[in-house]
Formats: sequence, C-alpha cells, structure tokens
Amino acid sequence: MELKINVAHVQKIAGELKLKAIHVGATAHLLSEGSTVPFIARYRKEATGEMDEVQIANVRDRLEQLIAVDDRRASIVKSLEERNLMTDGLREKIDRAETLTVLEDLFAPYKPKRRTRATVAKDKGLEPLADWIVSHLADNSDPTAEAAKYINLEAADDLKVKDANEALAGARDILAERISDDAPTRAALRQLYLEKGTVTSKVMFGKEADPEAAKFRDYFDWNEPLKTIPSHRILAIRRGETEGFLMMRITPPEVEAQAIIERLHVPGRTPSCEQMKLAALDALKRLIGPSMETESRMESKKKADAEAVKVFADNLRELMLAAPLGQKRVLGIDPGFRTGCKVVALDAQGKLLFNDVIYLIGSGNTLLQAKELLLNVIKYHQIEAIAIGNGTASRETESFVNKIGVPKHIPILMVSEAGASVYSASEVAREEFPDHDVTVRGAVSIGRRLMDPLAELVKIDPKSIGVGQYQHDVDQSMLKRSLDDTVVSCVNGVGVELNTASKQLLAYVSGLNSSLASGIVTFRNENGPFKSRAELKKVPRLGDKAFEQAAGFLRISGSEHPLDTSAVHPERYPLVERMASDLGCTLPDLISKADLRSRIDLKKYVTEEVGLPTLQDIINELAKPGRDPRKQFEVFKFQDGVEKPEDLQVGMKLPGIVTNVAAFGAFVDIGVHQDGLVHVSQLSDNFVRDASEVVKVQQKVMVTVIEVDLPRKRISLSMKSKPDFEKKKSGPPGQGGPRPNGGGGGGQDRYRSSGGGMGNPFGGGGGGGDWFSAAVSKGKK
Repeated sequence: MELKINVAHVQKIAGELKLKAIHVGATAHLLSEGSTVPFIARYRKEATGEMDEVQIANVRDRLEQLIAVDDRRASIVKSLEERNLMTDGLREKIDRAETLTVLEDLFAPYKPKRRTRATVAKDKGLEPLADWIVSHLADNSDPTAEAAKYINLEAADDLKVKDANEALAGARDILAERISDDAPTRAALRQLYLEKGTVTSKVMFGKEADPEAAKFRDYFDWNEPLKTIPSHRILAIRRGETEGFLMMRITPPEVEAQAIIERLHVPGRTPSCEQMKLAALDALKRLIGPSMETESRMESKKKADAEAVKVFADNLRELMLAAPLGQKRVLGIDPGFRTGCKVVALDAQGKLLFNDVIYLIGSGNTLLQAKELLLNVIKYHQIEAIAIGNGTASRETESFVNKIGVPKHIPILMVSEAGASVYSASEVAREEFPDHDVTVRGAVSIGRRLMDPLAELVKIDPKSIGVGQYQHDVDQSMLKRSLDDTVVSCVNGVGVELNTASKQLLAYVSGLNSSLASGIVTFRNENGPFKSRAELKKVPRLGDKAFEQAAGFLRISGSEHPLDTSAVHPERYPLVERMASDLGCTLPDLISKADLRSRIDLKKYVTEEVGLPTLQDIINELAKPGRDPRKQFEVFKFQDGVEKPEDLQVGMKLPGIVTNVAAFGAFVDIGVHQDGLVHVSQLSDNFVRDASEVVKVQQKVMVTVIEVDLPRKRISLSMKSKPDFEKKKSGPPGQGGPRPNGGGGGGQDRYRSSGGGMGNPFGGGGGGGDWFSAAVSKGKK
C-alpha cells in the first residue's frame, strides 16, 4: 500500500510510540516504496533503528489511521465551503482536530439533517425564540410572554403554533439539538460514559426458559463497569443480544450526566435558565444520551475486537511455528469408527505414495486385516513416524497401533486435525489431488502437518484453524489483516525452500503474491530446480523490487552460490566475499570455520548503508546458515488408559497439549476427545493476569483434574503444584461458589467463577467453527 508521508504524522507517531522521528520517517519512506514489514525489519535495521516487526506494523497502521483522519478532514472542509458555512474559527478547530471523533463533533451542527423536531420548530419560525432564551439567561425576562408573540393560527396545519407553551416547546427542541451537537458537551459526556459507564445485561422477556438461552444464563442479570469489563465478556453479551436472548445497555451515572450538561448550559435559575434546563435534560435523554451509548458500544466493541484479534494472532503464531518433525517418511491416519480410518503413506517430501482404509470395529478378521495392512505399509515404505489425527476415534486408533507390534524406533504421534476438513474440500486440495476424495486429502494433511506444520497450515484460511476467540463476531477486516501479518511473519521468519515450496507457501513470502508464486512454480516445473537465487529474475513478471523483497527469505539447498542457503541478502554478497578475500579464504571456508569468522573486524566494513546490526546478522547467519528458528521436535504421548471423559477422576495428573489460549484461561487436550479448561486462577501458584503470560498454544503441560461435569461436558483442570479441590462451596462469584454456567473455586476475577467451568459459553459458526466449539467438542464423523 502506498503511504503519503506527512512530517507532522511522523512526529506524532514518534511521540506516541516513543520512537525517534528519523526512524519513523525512514520506515514510512520504505513502506511508501513498497517494502514489506519482514523485509524492513530484517534488512533495513540501520534505517529503522532496529525496530522489530510489531513496531513497524504499528507505524504502518498508525500512518493509515492519520491519513484517514486527513481524508475525512478534507471532505468536511469541502462540504462546509460548498455550503458557505466555513468560518476562520471553525477552520482553525478543524485543522487542530487529531481524531475522527473530534472532527465529527465539530461537523455535527453543520451536517445535513433529516427532518427532526428541531427542523419542524424552525419551519414554524421558532428559532428566534430559541435565540431569545439564550440571550436572556442572565436576566429575569419572561420567556412565556416572549413566546406569546410566536402564536400563529393562520399558517398551514403543520406550521401552526397554537399557544405560548407550544412555542416554548418548539424553542426547547431547537435548543436540545444545539446542545446535542455541541462539541464540548459531547466530549465531556463521552468521557463520563467511558470512565464511569456501566454495562448491563438482562434476559429478554419470555426467553428465560428457552433451552437455547441457557448458554447465556450467566448474563441474564449482569452489570459491570465499562472501563474494566474484559473483551471476551463484551463479545459474549453482544452475541447473546444478536441471537435475541439478551438486552445490553451502557449507561452513565445519571446524576453526574445531568450535572455536566447543566454546568455547561444552565448558568443560573432565571426563567430562561429553567427553559434551558428543560431543553438540556431533553437533549440528554432523547439525543445525546443515546448517541453516546451508541458510541460507547462501538468503542467497547472496537477495543474488545482488538484484544480478541491479538489473542487469535498470538495463538496462530504458536501453532504455525510448532516444531516440525522434518523430512521423514510418514504414515498419516485420519481416524474414524463407522467410515473407517483413512491411511496414507508419504515420502520425505510429503508426496502421496499409498492410501487405503482400515476398520477398527467389526469382527476379529477386520482387526487382523488392519494390523497386516499397517505393518506391511510401514515395512514396504520404510515409514519413520506415524501421525494420527486427534478427532473421533483417535485414542482408540492410537491404542490399536500401539498394540500391533510397530517397531519401537517409530514414534506414534497425535496431530491436530483443526482445519483439515476445510483443506480437504478446498480448491487447493482438489488441484493437488484431483483423483482422490476428501478423506485421502485429509489424511495427507495430517501427515504433512507432522512433517512441517507451517508449510501445511498456510494452505488453510487461518480463521478455519480454530485458535481464535469470537472470530465470527469481531471486525473481519481487522482480523484478516492481523492473521495475514502473522502468517507472513511466520513464513519469512522461518524461510522458504525455493525448489520444494508450494505456491501457497511462496505466496506469503515478502514481495510475492499468488500470481508471482504460481509463476515461480510454473518456471520451476518447466525449467527444473533453481540453481541460484539470481535465476529468480528469469521468472516472468518478477521484477527488481519483488526480487529485492523476496530473495533473502528464499533458500536453495545445493545452490551454486554458498550463501543461497542462508538468510544473507544477495545485495550483501559482495560484502561477504570481500570479508573472505581479506582473510585469504573461500566463502565455504568462511562459513564452516569459526576461527576465520572470529578474526573479522566488523567496524572495518561499516558504511553509510551497512551498520553493525546488519554486519552482526551476517556473522550470525554464517555460523548457522539457513537455521530453522523453530523449536526442536519432541515426542509427546497422552496417558494410556485415559481415552474418554468417563475415564477421568478428580486428582488425576495427566500430560496435555495447550490447544487454545484466551485471557481467562487455556484449553488443554488431554486425549479424551474433549478439551479441559485451566482457568487463569489455576494456571500457576502465583497471580496471573493473562493466560498468555504463562502458556502458549502447542505447549506441553502437566495438569491435574479438579472437576468433571459429564452432563454438561465440562472438564476443569489445574496447573498449580497443589490444586485446591475444596473450593466448590456455595457463595457469590469469586468466593468459591459455583456459577450458574461455570465452575466454582478461586477468587481471582470477581466477575467470573474461578474454578474451571466456562463462564463464557459460546460455540461458533461455520468454517472451522469458532474457538470455543473447536476447543470444547471435536467434530463427529
């Protein structure tokens, strides 16, 4: 996206983000030239003062926001000038406005309005009476006597003024609209709503007994300060409202709201002041109050969306950067009962070699056939690892495979199925496997996820992976951008093997897009593997800018140039070659021998363009060219004999894998087809404000079962060293008592039950399901 650079914007952003203006300006310039966030963060550290990707993205987003303010400012100025409403004073205020909210407040009195009570009163000729009241606030002149002058019985029916009271009512309507449009009044009341407003939730009349409303029972009679209500609770109440079970209000302290509006518009107790007071209270109740409530709802939704999107992005990053098994020959199994288990054999590059179906229910002959097939496939294809999807029948399948005599050196591993069904039915999968059905494609995806989670997950819409919070309720544009940024960051942070990467993976590389990625794959298929990064320039429509942005993130194993396997950018090859020349050695020697690298005096190579940060990055990369930043793969195994919720007992200590993290806790897969919740109060012996401070998606943990509620399918877990099983007594929330729709125990959050039951009861929509449905109940087959 092309960004217009404004010096005032640069200075403002520098102040807000506590960065140097020169670095913000350089970042803005690079962005305006089409440079990507990963490229700037990795290869332009001197220009940006070593900003990381988050800081660069914040600069980008803030620049866009300020440009949007300027665009709206220009639109307002044009509208006012065209209608001859602009004054020097108003122009000065508009020029000083720093936010869209302030701009809209200033423009409010001049907006073309639909027909209102005030416009009707103006049509009746009552605006001079309103002006008279304002001009006589300080004296005891009689408004009623003045109003009598505006009685008009001769006009058309809709313009008649029958008596003085009707005239005063019309004048008050005009004054009420003026008060509602007054920028200082709106600003003061807005601040009151945000600082002291209360969110109230009530059950809709007649819905109390509706079975569908039960999941919202916690919010049938709920109130909480707007300033402190957590994002997940705002989104929960709003969903209940959208589904027709709840009614939500945001209200200020009534006495304080009245005091503010009277202080600004009612200077005394004269007869005219009494009329102004009536107008002010009418404005508060009928106009500005509802307007501020709407704004507060929008602002709270925006804040909640931002927090929920951050949770989703953080979880997605952990999932995509999960440790890869690497290039191993894998047997992938998509388990199932009635439809059988889909079995595929993949080579070390993920190519499909074999597929079939086995059945784990039926006669002994069926199980014997399944055993023979698996062992034969393992032997014939020299399988090095077995990946089993974690959906329906997964533990039963794992148990069966463990009993059939698989060689002990072959690990048997559970793999998340989240989004696999979306991939298997996608155009991407149909294009890759046109002759196979969705079941085979799903099993292939499971096997490949074990080998390289990142390379496989990029083929799926991130929203379908199921690690988000209220993903269907939040701002979809905000969500898409954040998730796209996250995927781009992960892909470029790891790097991509140019000669084996799919076009879906290549499309996320800095500087590339779907079209260029397809072009690269086509060129590769027609001309054979790339022999060097330089050959990228031969790809049609891949110009110098795209090459600059992409080359450093693409790796070529066995390339003609030894640096092509590293993250050293081609633009710095001459520099590294000079280092080798100065030492009297070859590039391969410089890469392989630490003693040679230790003799390099980096200061000798500092120039205006290349500083010590870049030089140090080069040295680090030479030490481990093309290193994978992801963690080392570790084999994980669920507890034997614990395969369904009925197997659980309070006090059991079990291994688990974190599948989802929200502000209020973490969901953990313990191998029973239903994730348990570790509430934030149960995550640690120490106080935890946010679950993400303690756990991450895909983290392996040990948990203790503290409650099992089979009828409601809820499992409460703890990660404390000494879980307290006694906090299940009656009492208000936060004092150990059970919530109507949640567990008991603990008192960390006074607005939520702190044991383990979900106070946040919502499932999701289509796609991959939202975070709760994905975490709590795995889909049936």
